[in-house]
Amino acid sequence: MRSVKSLATAAEAGRHQREWFADLRRRVADGEPFALLNADVPHEIFRTMDIPYAVSQWWASLVAAKQRSGHYLELVRQRGYPDYSEQYNAVTLGSAFDPEPEAGPWGGLPKPDIIVGDATGDVTRKVFDIWGHEPGVTFYPLESAAENEVPVNWWELMPHRWEQAVGPARLDLLTAELENLVRFLETTTGRRFSESRFREVMALVNEQEEWNRKTRDLIARTRPAPLGVVDSIPSVMLPQWHRGTEWARDIAKRFYEEVRERVDTGQAACPDERARLMWIGRGLWYDMGFYQRFQDEYGAVFVWSMYLAIAADGYIRYGDDPMRALAARFAAFTDQLYTPPWSSEWYVKEARLHGIDGVVHLVSDDPRGSYFTARALEAAGFPVIEIHADNVDARTFGDEVVERVGRWLENVVLA
Repeated sequence: MRSVKSLATAAEAGRHQREWFADLRRRVADGEPFALLNADVPHEIFRTMDIPYAVSQWWASLVAAKQRSGHYLELVRQRGYPDYSEQYNAVTLGSAFDPEPEAGPWGGLPKPDIIVGDATGDVTRKVFDIWGHEPGVTFYPLESAAENEVPVNWWELMPHRWEQAVGPARLDLLTAELENLVRFLETTTGRRFSESRFREVMALVNEQEEWNRKTRDLIARTRPAPLGVVDSIPSVMLPQWHRGTEWARDIAKRFYEEVRERVDTGQAACPDERARLMWIGRGLWYDMGFYQRFQDEYGAVFVWSMYLAIAADGYIRYGDDPMRALAARFAAFTDQLYTPPWSSEWYVKEARLHGIDGVVHLVSDDPRGSYFTARALEAAGFPVIEIHADNVDARTFGDEVVERVGRWLENVVLA
């Protein structure tokens, strides 16, 4: 089943992405340096220095949507590496091994000069290490630190009181690493880092995420839901990869205005809405139609995914020291999504805010904390069904999942 998008901003985001990628390929062909970054890396530094970059997980999602992840995982396996672990980055690594890279989606991923990723987990670090062994590629790793004291209300602290939320030791470490990254990039690319330009980029990101916060809150309090996640995910995530630009700020504003208009005119994803569902986990990129399957038969609408919600709660940082504020944006980013109690308390808060009736939880192998997330939601009174699969590896997703979710809706959520 193909997904059907109804928002103009979702279509605009897709069009812009294709044009941006064509321009990226042109810039790389003209000799500009190209960086491939993990999603949790502070892209704002590269934006400030006008170094072209793409995001590993974004590319993997595009490959999966084009039903090509099996091809790249096969290339990984042919090199003697496991094709069943950390596929979100391994799919993109497979692009580096492709003897015909131009045959990939949108003309293929250009060969990177610089790889930057954090050292979250042993497998992720090893994937990036292998990349760094490719000729002409330099891997720049960032540490992943932890803190013993965890604020359960981090979403209230982050915009202005991030020093209290994250802790000074973690901020000291990442701030120093980012300053070293700037020096590394200036040395290897010849590009200069401008603090005034950096402040502009940081301000644009805050503006973009403030619009996303307004949109999240609007969807949370509207019954029936004005749209489902098939529209909200592309409308928020494609601009997220371009954050720090005026285009990304402006389309976040238009996204809010379009949702506002749907609310004001009474438009709904499913006018006969009977249940509001929460999707926990990464996007099911090879089958986005999954989210709309249950609307007609059950009146069950996926109104929540982490993408709009983390844009609303996870990115906004104000302060006079922009480099330390940037460190605060990413020092605990993985914790916010995957490490209890950071993550579990946040999911419960979001479920209550959105009036969720049931939670579908995609449990992949590599994110930690899934057990505690499900138990926290159940303890708070939310029914949870777990799906064990990888979000870019279609081999792990069985046909029986749809039937199982349907029975759960009938017997638990709507009973």
